[in-house]
Amino acid sequence: MQKKILSCVLVFLFAFSICAHADVSEQPYVESVNGLIATEYYSDDLLEEPSETAATVPMTTAPGVKATSVVLMEASTGKILHENNAREKLFPASITKIMTMLLVVEAVDNGKIALSDKVETSEHAASMGGSQIWLKPGETMTVDELLKAAAVGSANDASVALAEYVAGSEEGFVAMMNQRAQELGMEDTTFRNACGLDEDGHMTSARDVAIMARELIRHDTIKKYSTIWMDSLRDGATQLVNTNKLVRYYMGATGLKTGTTDKAGFCLAATAKRDGMELIAVVMHGESSNERFTGGKKLLDYGFANWGIVTPEFDIAQLQDIRVVKGQKQSVQIDVDPIQNQLVKKGGASGVTTELSLDESVQAPVQEGQKVGSVRVLVDGEEAAIYNVCTVESVEKINWRFCFARLFAQFLTL
Repeated sequence: MQKKILSCVLVFLFAFSICAHADVSEQPYVESVNGLIATEYYSDDLLEEPSETAATVPMTTAPGVKATSVVLMEASTGKILHENNAREKLFPASITKIMTMLLVVEAVDNGKIALSDKVETSEHAASMGGSQIWLKPGETMTVDELLKAAAVGSANDASVALAEYVAGSEEGFVAMMNQRAQELGMEDTTFRNACGLDEDGHMTSARDVAIMARELIRHDTIKKYSTIWMDSLRDGATQLVNTNKLVRYYMGATGLKTGTTDKAGFCLAATAKRDGMELIAVVMHGESSNERFTGGKKLLDYGFANWGIVTPEFDIAQLQDIRVVKGQKQSVQIDVDPIQNQLVKKGGASGVTTELSLDESVQAPVQEGQKVGSVRVLVDGEEAAIYNVCTVESVEKINWRFCFARLFAQFLTL
């Protein structure tokens, strides 16, 4: 009896100590599962397997998602397949880290920094709180480790450490974030920090989240991290569980990021690829943690059930050299711009055709890259895209020097 009473007292004291030190606006929900720690806010259902699977729930009508704002985008074309309140400005929480990771990955790909670079943690980065890997001031980790912590564990401290390394300060990095947002056409977005903690004016929309997610997944580097389910840091001392449970349970999942705060609610940007088509599902201000994953899954299911990617068939042999009038060469080589895949309704592949239009000749002088025709891509008889056919070399106009040289060359052969 005494042992039971003692056990109850210990449990009470443990629970009291957690509640006494928790601040949901800054501290993560921490759940231990088989010794692994999940650090995403409110992720009480993080390891719970979804009750439905894509195979059992065909989505042929637009899905209903319990969230303030949703968007479903096809990545290669950028076309929005479904939306609801897509332009409403909302707090993004850790979805912010999509832009943070984009700038870091771009810096890596551009050679500005390397994944092997060592980053020293500042006092500021270590003070972030919320979802974190508990970096200490002066502690050193590589860019690779910090990027993993940000992508998998949604670590605020790691994100700010990366921001400071790329730009010298979080303020400088935030300026870069806003500049990149403008370049991408993110008209509803203003960033105030690099990790997503609630701050006045730190806003974005589901449409803008889809835009920056689309840009991020162009970099294969990020999928090295965003597809991780479980991993560790500090030689196994710090365990990571991906805050995006669709990575484990959704077929073809490639990422990407979750986010939760008091003001943002439950957010998700989920990406998945099947049969050559990659989709981006964004759920903003979901009603619950489980609902954001259910909603994201519904959006992805709907997209994969109703659309597909088709590569238009075009015979490159049709691109014969074009005759040059009054040129120093009789003809000029031509080529067509790369023909992109087309997004079509399922079963609509046969309706995708191509149509070539070419000039019979071109007057010299001819400039390299000069347009001489086009290839139209038609979907069910309607123009879906048009690609320029251009010359691949220059051809000068004939002049008296050219004519004299030709005549002299012929004379020598007599």
